[in-house]
Amino acid sequence: MRLLTSAQYSNSISHIFGSDISESIIPPLPPLPRTDGLLASGAAFVGLTSDQVSQIQQAATTIAAQVVDGKHREYLVPCEPEARDKASDQCAETFVKETGRLLFRRPLEETRLADLVTVARRATEKTGDFYEGLALALETLLISPEFLFVIDKAEPDPDNPETMRLDAYSLASRLSFFLWNAAPDAELLDAAQAGDLHTEEGRALAVDRLMASPRLEVGLRAFFDDMLAFDDFESLAKDPIVYPNVTAKTLADAREQTLRTIVDHLLLQDADYRDLFTTRKTYMSMSLAALYGIPTQSGWAPYEFDEEDHRAGLLTHVSFLAANSHAVRSSPTLRGKAMRELLLCQHVPDPPPNVDFSTLEDAGDVATARERLKVHNTNPSCAGCHLITDPMGLALENFDGAGGYRDTENGATLDISGELDGVYFDDIEGLGVAMRNHPKLSACLVNRLYAYGTGGPVSLRYDRDILKQFEERFVSNEHRVPALLRDLSMSNAFSSVRMFQQTRGAETDAEDGSASQASARLLAGRQNPDLVQTQEEANR
Repeated sequence: MRLLTSAQYSNSISHIFGSDISESIIPPLPPLPRTDGLLASGAAFVGLTSDQVSQIQQAATTIAAQVVDGKHREYLVPCEPEARDKASDQCAETFVKETGRLLFRRPLEETRLADLVTVARRATEKTGDFYEGLALALETLLISPEFLFVIDKAEPDPDNPETMRLDAYSLASRLSFFLWNAAPDAELLDAAQAGDLHTEEGRALAVDRLMASPRLEVGLRAFFDDMLAFDDFESLAKDPIVYPNVTAKTLADAREQTLRTIVDHLLLQDADYRDLFTTRKTYMSMSLAALYGIPTQSGWAPYEFDEEDHRAGLLTHVSFLAANSHAVRSSPTLRGKAMRELLLCQHVPDPPPNVDFSTLEDAGDVATARERLKVHNTNPSCAGCHLITDPMGLALENFDGAGGYRDTENGATLDISGELDGVYFDDIEGLGVAMRNHPKLSACLVNRLYAYGTGGPVSLRYDRDILKQFEERFVSNEHRVPALLRDLSMSNAFSSVRMFQQTRGAETDAEDGSASQASARLLAGRQNPDLVQTQEEANR
């Protein structure tokens, strides 16, 4: 099991109840630890504290109240009671059965359904309002672990009884969260109920429908936003004195520019993934245009850098350059580290705890980062890491800490030659080509997509062979990402049960006891003790 991400929570609420309801709340889920390069993998190792459950219940109360209010119930509640001040078990059951199926991503058990109808009836009897009773039943669904956690349930594989496979509803959830970053819709759940997802033809029809939907763009954006660690933009800021043209709007647009470029290149153009690191085609907004030093129209518009321009590929986007820099200056080390870890899946060790920065601080009157970083190469405790980050990061020194272009630093001409694993280059374009042709680039994408889709970090011990097969097919399909998405979704590995071990960087925040127990403890503080009792009965 793994906790929903904030985006998955919001998307699920939006798809089930409407975007206006999802936008009225801040996703109440806690931040996730980045595990093996992905926040999505960290979801397999995180739990909920009582305080976090309290925030979840507040959101649930807000959502439930809106669903049944006069504005929404006409199209979200498929029936009406004979009298608003009296309970209607039949109407409550109709609503709870279908809504619970969408929220839990599988049909409710009969006993659970009966308990929730009882909650609605008793709350109506105490409040004199059918819709308040219905809201309490919905609130119970929204704070249930079955909604908050993606739970992979297994069953024996009839074709190979000694092995286990995901049951049909778990497979539906895995497909939907992978491709749409949201819970499965009614049609996908119907396919699961009919047993279609465990047939090659049925799953192919379902996957093709999911991939033909506009929601696929949402899913792809969510993956690359995670893979490129764009969550850092939520706290990213630049010194306004050093970079007066960089505002929060500029940084938000920088993130959006790269995601728009990725979606256009990979989905709309169905182009080679590797060419993202050399393409001059992108999108531009007015806010970004000021930083790039180019004219543009209002809103977002396609844009292509000239051949004489040094901008080519994602590595020259403001998003990558600004996110991997300091607040007041660039950082070849941070940029090189990001290239290694985010794009090539190579771990760069953390600095030793006793690292001595005095020699760097006493480097004297040097003008450029290349001269300053020479100090690290003379210190054995530093050189090991800096030799694998700086030679590639220094090739981007023509861009300052905000991603703006420059020819000099402190009046000194910049040397932007570099090397990436034996490939030497003289300029920024050469770095882009070296990254495009790096043998680990495609393997890293396959690794990250497989982990993202199956819900936890990969294990070289157990997953090496299957990852190699996916990579070979990705290469044979000319590095087309839609083909890779389909290949992963249709594979036996995708529908199999995976066991995850906590890996480097993973953290566990769960308290003793389950989320449902925390929910029950929290409910004891509600103001109406009669409603507390009815909802605690449903939790039990």
